[in-house]
Amino acid sequence: MPPSIHIEPQGAHEYVVRLQEGEEVCVSWFHLTPDVLADLQVGEDAEQLCVRRTAEFLLRHQGVADFPEIVELEDVLATYDDEYTAFLSADPAP
Repeated sequence: MPPSIHIEPQGAHEYVVRLQEGEEVCVSWFHLTPDVLADLQVGEDAEQLCVRRTAEFLLRHQGVADFPEIVELEDVLATYDDEYTAFLSADPAP
């Protein structure tokens, strides 16, 4: 079973994301900037979906126990570039 993802908006393009996989729980802050949202072509109404898809993407590369405390979308984009943007633009699994 995939980890559960719970997202809480904190205002000003910030979100607290709680990930749980079995007994393992992680709390991570996601920071988005208007510039990276524009680069990714994500509107304000789709920010939370972008955060969810980013968490799902990162969970493909690391487990809940190793998840970072702070996620900057610029860093994800710089590290994974085309792989990340392709994942975001793909339709999420049902």
